[in-house]
Amino acid sequence: MDDQRNLLIAIAIAVGVLVFYQAFVTGPAMRRDAAQREAEMAQQAEIQAAAPAEPVIRSAEEVRTETQRVALDNDHLRGSLSLTGARIDDLYLKDHYVTVDAKEAQDTAGQVELLRPRGSDGAFYATIGWATVEGGPEGLPGMDTPWTLTSGENLTPETPVVMEYETGGLTFQRTISIDDYYMFTVSDTVSNESGAPVILSSYGQVRRHGLPADFKPFYIIHEGGIGVAGGELQLRKYRKLADGESREHSGIGGWAGITDKYWLAAAIPDQSEDIDLRLRALNPSGVEGNEIYESTYRAAPVTLAPGAQLSSSARIFAGAKEYDVLQDYQNDLGIERFIWAIDWGNFWFLTRPFFWSLEHIDSFVGNFGFAILILVVFVKLLFFPIASKAYASMAKMKLVQPKMKALQEKHKEDKEKLQKEMMALYSKEGVNPVSGCLPILLQIPVFFALYKTVFVTIEMRHEPFIGWIRDLSAPDPTMVGNLFGLLPYDPSVVPLIGASILAIGVWPIIMGFTMWALQSLNPPQADPMQQRILMLMPVFFTFILGSFAVGLVIYWAWNNLLSMAQQYVIMRRNGVETQIDTLIARLRGKPRETEG
Repeated sequence: MDDQRNLLIAIAIAVGVLVFYQAFVTGPAMRRDAAQREAEMAQQAEIQAAAPAEPVIRSAEEVRTETQRVALDNDHLRGSLSLTGARIDDLYLKDHYVTVDAKEAQDTAGQVELLRPRGSDGAFYATIGWATVEGGPEGLPGMDTPWTLTSGENLTPETPVVMEYETGGLTFQRTISIDDYYMFTVSDTVSNESGAPVILSSYGQVRRHGLPADFKPFYIIHEGGIGVAGGELQLRKYRKLADGESREHSGIGGWAGITDKYWLAAAIPDQSEDIDLRLRALNPSGVEGNEIYESTYRAAPVTLAPGAQLSSSARIFAGAKEYDVLQDYQNDLGIERFIWAIDWGNFWFLTRPFFWSLEHIDSFVGNFGFAILILVVFVKLLFFPIASKAYASMAKMKLVQPKMKALQEKHKEDKEKLQKEMMALYSKEGVNPVSGCLPILLQIPVFFALYKTVFVTIEMRHEPFIGWIRDLSAPDPTMVGNLFGLLPYDPSVVPLIGASILAIGVWPIIMGFTMWALQSLNPPQADPMQQRILMLMPVFFTFILGSFAVGLVIYWAWNNLLSMAQQYVIMRRNGVETQIDTLIARLRGKPRETEG
């Protein structure tokens, strides 16, 4: 009976705790979450012009011919803007081509298509719009607003276009101009003849439907939503946005955009305005892969009195992430951290000086590939004292290797005794096993930063090197599977092994060889398993880097070659025979001298 009573009391207490927790903890939390979701939905409802029902997908050419458009052209851009929504949504980059062949032939059909009209497959566009608080006038300028062209026929740096739209007693007059590069300026004048005050808020938005056609996710580079608010850089990759991870921030000045490796589209408010920035992904269909990636800023609301006017100015950038161009916009227009559209990474304090150096070396030598080689030499010279210390330590370690093996064999059953004897050997020979590692660790950030600089810079794209390399940003075009072009077929199409093995080019093989040669100079690992793993590393990296940009592979091979030469000299200076010496002796037909 006592057990039953205790059981009932325990059940009653448990139920009471659950009821209490539901009433005072879970319930209020759920109500707060629901209220927050409702507030977010209400806030987004104010910008429904930016999120209307999506049109039926058609070809880009169909959309262009079915909508009223204004042609645009300058030295670096060509395309058109749509009078529906005053969207910047049809843009080609004159200086950048999809393929090297198109670039060499100056084929306009092969120019990079940056923006594509809404309603077409892979749509990508930017717009400036207006929203109001609940109860305000409906039909404010947004994504589907039918603007009327009142002045100008073509948009050029010399001829801006003017358009107009009226709704609910409000008249919007918009002037769009373009500079010589990639910047559009959108200037609005709003007149209130409604007889009542109106609260308005301007916004800018960039949208992309689905992932880019040539998208390849890389861990070391950011592609997706990007923006700045109040001096704070905000980033969300495509994958995280698709997973529902949005990003929000507020502050004075900034911009909202979507970036790829080389390209950027961004909406930019007046830098004195207080803005709310939001990066997110929508999925109206609920089907995975149909996400609409969106970057939006919204300016603080202003009240427009009856009979009054207000003026607002914003900008839209759409173009290549060329360092000098972004830097000029940041300095001349005061755009907060605009140069950070380029992904400098965590080692930005190294990548930016490296890029500056590459750009200036290229201006002297006229070839970006040679600029990479020269910069690596400078970096090697800078770290020569540190590297020399590390390699000297390795040389000493290699000299005492026979004695270490003897101790390991003698005390293989007594680990504690072996440890003491090894420490005594290090002390007697003046060897510090750690001294060779620490200097190398200092060079790892430099190595990665230089690698990142070469990887993200657009200046390497479609730039030739010597021999068969016509594009430093593409993989080596030669393939071992067809004997580097001697056999008339493409081995990369062979199932399973084609792309990963048969398509390996000359430069990845050179890189693998230099990696093996460099590794052969290091003291062998005591653990046979570790030694076998290290022996496979050059082969592994050869296949891994086979699909990388050949400019990166050349950089890595050259870096290995310089390191090997430096390490070899130091090893020989310390009286250590290396695998290279053994190989040279064999080629000369001389017998190898045995140790001891």
